[in-house]
Amino acid sequence: MSSDFQKLIEQEKAEAKEICSISGEGSAQCAAAWDAVEELQAAASHQKGGKDTPNSLQQFCADNPEAAECRIYED
Repeated sequence: MSSDFQKLIEQEKAEAKEICSISGEGSAQCAAAWDAVEELQAAASHQKGGKDTPNSLQQFCADNPEAAECRIYED
């Protein structure tokens, strides 16, 4: 991944964390912010060939397993 993409992704992650801390983890603004991060990560992944790296939601859930977005429902 180019360092430009990496810097942009890190900036978007910081912004997403700030938005979520202000508007709440379950807010539409928080979800949209993390979607933007995931889109950047996907673009970077496609550019470099698609290495199996965790996306922003996977990273968020690793850091915040109790968040509503990370719940796993079993039948």
